[in-house]
Amino acid sequence: MKEPLMILSARDPENIRLVRVPADFEPQEAYRHVTALIAAVEENDPDWDWADIEAILEDNGFSSVDFILGPALD
Repeated sequence: MKEPLMILSARDPENIRLVRVPADFEPQEAYRHVTALIAAVEENDPDWDWADIEAILEDNGFSSVDFILGPALD
């Protein structure tokens, strides 16, 4: 079974990230889990950056995926 992908949206297009979700997560469970992990980083380190979030995601089975941001559809 293929592992699903999750887009981590951002106001600034350069901060948008794409992560691979472990296959054993249901979509809603993955969303809640990632939200909690990001919140934990933000609460514990006001000077957080993407590397901090990426590390905790990887520790929990998620992985970053390189991508090219295409043109807007709207």
